[in-house]
Amino acid sequence: MKLYTIDHIPGEEITALGLVTGTTVQSVHLGLDFLAGLKNIVGGEIHDYTEMLEKARQIALDRMTAEAEKLGADAVVNVRFGTSSVMQSAAEVMAYGTAVRIRPR
Repeated sequence: MKLYTIDHIPGEEITALGLVTGTTVQSVHLGLDFLAGLKNIVGGEIHDYTEMLEKARQIALDRMTAEAEKLGADAVVNVRFGTSSVMQSAAEVMAYGTAVRIRPR
């Protein structure tokens, strides 16, 4: 499945099949959250959160792609991510876009 952040596929004609989404809520271990709080005092990257969000983005993309495949899509255009804090130490990550079929030439 091809994924594009633009709203078209250069050189191709497409037919929109509809909105597709994928979402997940991920959290870190409370002990890691405490250590991240300490890191916040001294500054720097919080690696555990970075890894959590990277994993969450991939899960959301995989779920969005699976939804597009069910529609018979060849690609998803205008792919975007949304994030929100659900509770302390937990974040929702959503991937969304428009599933499309590439028209034969």
